[in-house]
Amino acid sequence: MDKSSGVGVLDKAATVLGALEAGPATLAQLVGATGLARPTAHRLAVALEHHRLVARDMQGRFVLGPRLAELASAAGEDRLLAAAGPVLGALRDHTNESAQLFRRQGDQRICVAAAERPVGLRDSIPVGATLSMLAGSAAQVLLAWEEPDRLHRGLHGAAYTATTLSGVRRRGWAQSVAEREPGVASVSAPVRSPSGRVVAAVSISGPIERLSRQPGRLHAATVVAGANKLTEVLRRAHAQHQQQQQQQEA
Repeated sequence: MDKSSGVGVLDKAATVLGALEAGPATLAQLVGATGLARPTAHRLAVALEHHRLVARDMQGRFVLGPRLAELASAAGEDRLLAAAGPVLGALRDHTNESAQLFRRQGDQRICVAAAERPVGLRDSIPVGATLSMLAGSAAQVLLAWEEPDRLHRGLHGAAYTATTLSGVRRRGWAQSVAEREPGVASVSAPVRSPSGRVVAAVSISGPIERLSRQPGRLHAATVVAGANKLTEVLRRAHAQHQQQQQQQEA
């Protein structure tokens, strides 16, 4: 099916946004990914930045902008966030620890959903909180399956190593102990899009006194199960969308 809408500038803008779906990109990387001329790619990216559809990370690279999340939320089409509440609540109740859902935004990760432990000592991370990609089990998960060049750039200054991320890929989950914050431990697992790309990380976090110095032994299976539920939500939503498209084209 022809993907052209007949409106050239709109098609090119959509191509830029599609390229940024894979992660942060310099202008040169954007040119390579889109096939657009350098002046055209730059002009479109800057125009999209003006409308907050594109933003810049701390290194000046282009990333998807906050307006996209706002539009998705307003339209009620963010299936991941809609499903996250019950899954995180069940994870909190099962582990008796606070649970979070993180998405990567450039060189940072953002807590987009959370279920707090109601009483007692807890690791409280409010929705909207921005944390570093340089430490913590969720950061490990969000980086571990990146393309090699992005992975190695992400390791610069990180509290974890390439060997750590190799273990994350092998196990399918990550753990951290006093890596992001003294006294805090966490366990995280990846949420994947229908194409298999890691789009979010499900986490639980709490004091080392309860989670121990091997928190994965206690809770990895439960966290992975929660992440898999959200992966399945995305898979079903994608299948439903494809079915609707086929019916419209029939």
